[in-house]
Amino acid sequence: MLTGIHFLLTYACTYECDHCFLYSGPFKEGTFTVQQLKSSLLEIQKIGTVDTIYFEGGEPFLYYPLMLAGIKAARKMGFQVGIVTNAYWATSEADARIWLEPLLEYKISDLSISDDAYHYSEENKNLAKHAIKAATKLNLPVGALCIEQPNPESDKGPMYKGRAADKLTEGLPTKPWQEFTKCPHEDLENPERVHLDAYGNVHLCQGLNMGNMWITPLSKLVKNYKGKSHPICGPLIKGGPALLAKEYDIDHQDRYVDACHFCYAIRKSLMDKFPKILAPKSVYGID
Repeated sequence: MLTGIHFLLTYACTYECDHCFLYSGPFKEGTFTVQQLKSSLLEIQKIGTVDTIYFEGGEPFLYYPLMLAGIKAARKMGFQVGIVTNAYWATSEADARIWLEPLLEYKISDLSISDDAYHYSEENKNLAKHAIKAATKLNLPVGALCIEQPNPESDKGPMYKGRAADKLTEGLPTKPWQEFTKCPHEDLENPERVHLDAYGNVHLCQGLNMGNMWITPLSKLVKNYKGKSHPICGPLIKGGPALLAKEYDIDHQDRYVDACHFCYAIRKSLMDKFPKILAPKSVYGID
């Protein structure tokens, strides 16, 4: 039962982090208009089971007035609202407070702030600390998002899809492709959450779509979705990336870091065969 919708408000971001699932960056296109947000929210309301809306990206604070308009509309409809941000705007605690104070009016349920070495270093000041302090003093519900660096001796770290699959897998331990017989992270048969982008893509996983909501209304897409009949999700549900590769007879490596790494590689090979389902190309590093 679908309970959460995450708006990828924009693919643009102030950073180009190596772990980014979406290949976001400063020059990426694909940003919602306010009318698209409002029409999408009306469709979400029709679904009847969704209670939580998130605004993320990319970096949603890059389009601050648009983000506020979306939050206001979502709250007016009775949805709980959360935000995910890298806090590039928190150049001091006082500045962070200015950005955050308008959110008090909307009583958001969560503010998740990226706070890890992908976003900050000794040379690049940790702005998340300012944002977290300011949010705490304002009594906003705030938490840190911390993605660990790849570690050859540990299973912890990013999921290897998007830019992470291309930038972070070298030198890491691998396993035979035959071992990847299920998706360990997403319930593709009964999804509880999807991501929406301005191109109309309804992502079950980044770059793997239920369909396009600008072609088929979102409420209808959700109602009619049958995972096992989906040309990509079907094999993944039944046998993971290993079965997906077999199903379409895809040439591939013998070993991969994890299931995401293998799945991403296979899906990238299938993009031309399924251009509407495996989209947008930018999520696969193709501009």
